Order: sequence, then C-alpha cells, then structure tokens
Amino acid sequence: MSTARITVDREFVVGPVPRRLFGSFVEHMGRCVYTGIYEPGHETADEKGFRHDVLELTKELGATVIRYPGGNFVSGYNWEDGVGPVDQRPRRLDGAWHTVETNAFGLHEFVEWSALAGTEVMEAVNLGTRGVDAARELVEYANHPGGTALSDRRIANGAKDPFDIKLWCLGNELDGPWQIGHKTAGEYGRLAQEAAKAMKFVDPTIELVAVGSSGRNMPTFGSWEHEVLTHAYDEVDYVSMHAYYQEHDGDATSFLATAVDMDAFIEEVVSTIDGVKAAGKHRKQVDISFDEWNVWYQTGLDTDDQPHNVSKGWVEHPRLIEDQYNVTDAVVVGTFLNSLLRHGDRVKIANQAQLVNVIAPIRSEQGGPAWRQTIFWPFARMAALARGEILRTVVTSDKIDTPKYGDADLVDVSATWDEESGRVAFFLANRGLEEAADVEVALRGFAGARVTRAELLTVPEGGDRFTSNTEQAQDAVGLVPLEGISVDGGVARLTLPALSWAVVELEVGTA
Repeated sequence: MSTARITVDREFVVGPVPRRLFGSFVEHMGRCVYTGIYEPGHETADEKGFRHDVLELTKELGATVIRYPGGNFVSGYNWEDGVGPVDQRPRRLDGAWHTVETNAFGLHEFVEWSALAGTEVMEAVNLGTRGVDAARELVEYANHPGGTALSDRRIANGAKDPFDIKLWCLGNELDGPWQIGHKTAGEYGRLAQEAAKAMKFVDPTIELVAVGSSGRNMPTFGSWEHEVLTHAYDEVDYVSMHAYYQEHDGDATSFLATAVDMDAFIEEVVSTIDGVKAAGKHRKQVDISFDEWNVWYQTGLDTDDQPHNVSKGWVEHPRLIEDQYNVTDAVVVGTFLNSLLRHGDRVKIANQAQLVNVIAPIRSEQGGPAWRQTIFWPFARMAALARGEILRTVVTSDKIDTPKYGDADLVDVSATWDEESGRVAFFLANRGLEEAADVEVALRGFAGARVTRAELLTVPEGGDRFTSNTEQAQDAVGLVPLEGISVDGGVARLTLPALSWAVVELEVGTA
C-alpha cells in the first residue's frame, strides 16, 4: 500500500480563493455556440434560442466567468457583424476554423445568455486583423451609458443599459504562426500598449489581459512575455497563459503527472513578470490569466505550423475536436485544478477550454440531450467548495516514476479554509494506476473536525481507465461516496483507490 501525509495549518495561507479561477470559454468554433448553448427549435430552447438543458448544466458546473468569442476565431472577427437585427447580419468565412459563420449569435446574445447563467463576461478584441480603433469602439459600444453614436447604436439594438464588461482580452495567441495576424513580440507589445490606453480612455474601470505564450514549448516563450510586458506593463493587469495536455504513446504515468509541467509553467511566467516589474521599477502587480487549459488530444494534426483541427469544407458549425473524456482524463483535470488553486496568489483568472462540445465538460447533440463528461465533476465540486482562503499544503508522498517528468508525488492535493462556513475542503488525486494510497491529513490550528462530504471519482465497477460518459451511457462515470474516513486527534485518515480523484470536506473549529 502506498502512503502520503499532508499537513495544513490555519495560519499558513496562500491567499484568498479567486472566484474567477473557475472560468470557462465559449468560442465560435465547431458546435460550442451553435447546437451547444444556442439552438432555436430545440425542445428546451427559449424564445432567444438558448438551450436550457445546457444552461442548467452550466449553472451546475459553477463557471464564474466565460471568455468570448475566441480563441483563434477572434483574430479575424468584426464585432459589428454580431450586433443588430439578426436577419441583416452578414455571413462570413471564418479562416481560423475554415467554417461559415452566420453571426446569428453575437455580443447581445452572449451577454443575455451570461446573465441567465450567472456568469461574468470576459470579452476578447481582435488585434489580429484589426487594432486600436476597433478595440476602443467596442468598449464604447458595450460600456458607455449613451449619448454617443456607438452607445446609442447599442440602445437602438435593444440594450438600454450598458453591458459594463470589466474584463477584456487584448487579442489571442498572436505569438503563434497559425494565428490570423501573427506578430512578433515587439509588434504585439506596442499594439497591446496602445489598444489598452485607448480602451481605458473610454472606460478606466476595465481590466486588461495581454497575450502571453500559447504554450511552454513555444520557441519564443519567456522572451515573448518579457518584451510584451516591457512595452505594456503599466497598461495591462494580467498576462495570459495557455496549455493543453494529452496522453502520448500509452505513457499514462507521464500524462497523470502533467500538472508538474503546469506548476513549472506558472512559476516561470511569475518570474518573468516580476523581473520586468523590478527592471522597470513598476509599482503595480501584474498577475496571470490562465485563460485556456484542458486535456486536448491533438494527435494526427497536419503540420507543426497549424496545430489545430480545422474543417475540411466551408460549412456551418461542423464537429471539431469533440474529445470524449475518460476516467484518466478526469483525474488529470483534477490535478490541473489543484495546480491553479495552489497558485491562486498569482493566477487570478482561469478558463477551461471550452464549455460545450469542443474539448468540453458538457456535451450536447443537435435536437437531442445534453450530458456531463467525466471532467465535469472535479471542476463542479471545486467551483462549489473551494471557498475562503487557499491553504498551503506540505506533502510527503510516495512517488510515481514518469519517463517525461521524473519522480512526481503519487498523491496530489490542494486545500481551502472557509472561516465563514467553518469548513476545510481537500481536493485529492491518486495518480497511481495500480495501488491504492493510504492518506493522512494533519490539521493544525483546527479542532473538532467532522466529515460533511466525501466523494470519489474512480474506475467504475466493470469499467477501466478509458470508461467515458456517452449519449447512451451518460452516467457511467460520476461521483460516489468515499467510505472509511476517520478523524481522530486532529488527523484525518482515508484511502484513495488507484486512479482516483476525491473531495473531502470537514467541519472544523479553531484551536
């Protein structure tokens, strides 16, 4: 039997849990919008065409902020195409995903949908084919109360009150050769700086995210962040990070340890930000928006310069990257969430990509049902229960030996303490494929612990690590009770089955 010991102390905190850490992403890509969140004529759709089965699952998922409308899509998108009477909106070719965009769904629809979902809007501007003028005009259209041509146009289009969007992305992945309007770091840094200034002239209350590297393996990683922030540090509030992982060639142990890479990626970006801050003698603190992350199976792609699946013909909302997630993927996603939470003092925003159908926790079928993928469960529980303060965790664990990352802790964990509710929550993963792990959790500074919740996601009876939820078997993988937890003398003891993710919540007093 493998073992792990985890220690937390009420006085040793990382910082408050950022509520925007539990964000998602809706891009005009594949079936995320059309037949995902929006399908007029569906039996659950309202008069606006919003699918309420997907809407209810979004609420259950607990997403707090949703990035829109891209993604690669935004780098060739004219925001004006998505406002005004739907029957007068133009049909366009979307070069990012090689599809036809009808523009039946746009800014007004997304803002209305977000209000129903209870989520904050995170709007991206096009700095690929457009620039400063379009960016500032979009802010004026969305946020100015009225009395100008653009704000009055919004009112005429049915929105009397301003949208009051606070969070804006200054483009998307412009370090990547695949991106429409790809730029060097110097070109982008100056453009981001000037766009940011112009946008904040219109609305000084907004927060801005500069484009960081599209991945840790990008040849410009590090130097890109440094040069962009050297130009735009004082104008922006966050720099973005993107990361996707998958299992390669049956190397499950390395895949299960990929949060080690996420940890390192975050810490390297923090170091770069702080280096620019020191060199420039800046006073403000720039933090991180990890606004694309997930498991994404990118095997079989065409070229290194085009690292995305695209449609083979000019059609509307084709099926693109509709990954079907299994038990292994869910455990890995749980470790990614742990990594983000452990770094919550600097990672203030995170967006799992994407919400529906496209590498998503929610799947739907046109004219059919919507259901939860396996990766839905760690996200939903952490979004609901990670409250208050992030506790610093000290872990002494047996290791797994991975070909790619060397030794990694068998048991991965994050923890939070909510003084208001008097509850401590632990989010744990056993990365081992074969052995259960006996886990001890030492609670320092707490007293009188009582288990209020203990749930487990693992290989179901009769299944294996590849078991997924499908349209025909929507509940094959889910949460089940975690049995056998004991709490005595300030120590909680539990056993995690091989390849599992668990949440344990304790009601505690303070010592």
